[in-house]
Amino acid sequence: MKSEAIVEFGKPLQTIEMDTPTPKGKEVLLKITHSGVCHSDVHLHDGFFDLGGGNQLPVGAALNLPHVLGHEIEGEIVSFGPDVNGLEVGSSVVAYPWIGCGNCSTCESGDEHYCNSPQQLGIQLPGGFSDYCLIPDSKYVLDYTGIRPGLAATYMCSGLTAFGALKKLVNITDDDHILIMGLGGVGMMGLQFARSLFNCKILAADIDPNKLQAARGAGADEVYDTSDELSLLKLIEDTKGGVKACVDFVGAEKTLQYSLDSTKKGGQIVVVGLFGGAFQMPIPMFPLSAKSIGGSFVGNLDETKEMLDLVKSGKVDPIPVANRNMNEATQTLDDLRDGAITGRIVLQP
Repeated sequence: MKSEAIVEFGKPLQTIEMDTPTPKGKEVLLKITHSGVCHSDVHLHDGFFDLGGGNQLPVGAALNLPHVLGHEIEGEIVSFGPDVNGLEVGSSVVAYPWIGCGNCSTCESGDEHYCNSPQQLGIQLPGGFSDYCLIPDSKYVLDYTGIRPGLAATYMCSGLTAFGALKKLVNITDDDHILIMGLGGVGMMGLQFARSLFNCKILAADIDPNKLQAARGAGADEVYDTSDELSLLKLIEDTKGGVKACVDFVGAEKTLQYSLDSTKKGGQIVVVGLFGGAFQMPIPMFPLSAKSIGGSFVGNLDETKEMLDLVKSGKVDPIPVANRNMNEATQTLDDLRDGAITGRIVLQP
């Protein structure tokens, strides 16, 4: 089988050939039909996460080169091990990629996406930038009937990341406001899930006028251009004091500051994006503002099934998804790095 792999961090992916794996035990082999490209793939390709102040978090210890990226995996079941029940060859499925060690208390609680010894597809394990992908256990193979092919792949990270973050918002009433910060593929998913999960006003912010226009067309009640210094004052005025909650899908120094400034006293900020940087806040301001700042990392397997059921019900409008050939993986990573993509790109072998 052929795969697009990192051979050297920061360099173009290379096509490599390897034997197609044979599934054993509970393993399932998928023939890839679509593999989504995520901004976290950009950081993995770079070989580090930006921690601000010139500091970096290297990812070399997690990846064995050559490494096959791709954790938004959609495919056709071609074979499975002898211990698998309830699956059929030829079925179209998506794969839950946020797999843990399976033996620790975190995994046993159902939150294996928080495991300290992860075995995640496309990160520790080979992913979907390939002809085939081996899934370690059939329980991670999920039916997506009712969701458009290609779009289905994006829900395994982009969708789940947005859904998991919004599920962390608490005490939201119909009179409140939620701000979606950043309108890339994940942020647009966040906008759609926010509209389906809450009855309050959903606001959106970005520096890209095209993305703001797309958000308004997707149902945002109001949009704000964060490059305009007066936009924050307008938001505070429009909301009569600030939003109840903000989900930052960028995770940059400026977006987190905007999120904090736009949230009213007692509000909640959930940081999702991994753009990078550092953040400082005087400690007394935490109790004085009564604001909470927390992070969100994808979601567990049960949340994934809940999310897919919500999407299948027709209550979540699809985001724009474009198909590209697998050999355009490097160009797609570069386009994402440059902020040149609205919606989501999925690769096809």
